[in-house]
Amino acid sequence: MGILFAVALSLVSACASEPVPPYTPPPNTFDRAWSAAIGAARDEGVQILSEDRASGTISGSRGGQEVTINLRSQADGSVRMEFSARGPKGTDPGLAGRISRAYDRRMGR
Repeated sequence: MGILFAVALSLVSACASEPVPPYTPPPNTFDRAWSAAIGAARDEGVQILSEDRASGTISGSRGGQEVTINLRSQADGSVRMEFSARGPKGTDPGLAGRISRAYDRRMGR
């Protein structure tokens, strides 16, 4: 009977598991998009001049161009992005598109 008890005890102890780490929720969609937008602008050499999370607006400049990024939370939980770059004619016309592509990369798209 002693051996049977030892076997039963070893089976019970073998079922023990590691403690589960506490749940850390992922950043919400807006926070993730906000960070990716700022990082994307910096990736393209934009100097961030102002950030207003409440209005969802990031402003910056690069080489004479004014860069604006607008983020809007949608009813379905997604975030709508708008990238724009304005400046003198002949300055970098592809800047907004490059920021958008850098944003997509940062978001894993």
